[in-house]
Amino acid sequence: MEENIYLDEARDPLIIAEGWMKDGKDVAIATVVETWGSAPRPVGSHLVIDAEGNFHGSVSGGCVEGAVVTEAMDVIGSGKARMLEFGVADETAWQVGLSCGGRIKVYVERLG
Repeated sequence: MEENIYLDEARDPLIIAEGWMKDGKDVAIATVVETWGSAPRPVGSHLVIDAEGNFHGSVSGGCVEGAVVTEAMDVIGSGKARMLEFGVADETAWQVGLSCGGRIKVYVERLG
């Protein structure tokens, strides 16, 4: 049996972000824009975050989501986008759990 690799509407972070915005929530989106080495999620992976810290999707398979959510909440407040980088060469990567040997770059921007 072939596995469905596509997201349905209930799990697609972009559709969820649109719904949150229609509900009046302030929303940011984090997107994996570059990877090096062993990266847990491919380029184009999304995580959507609201101002209360609720999130859906994944940019790292759980490794750095907490740090990205915190940064995204700041982006929602300031309106200023940020480029984040996590990797084993960075001391903070070990603190947030990206120990898979790779590096990722994540762009975080406010929607709306």
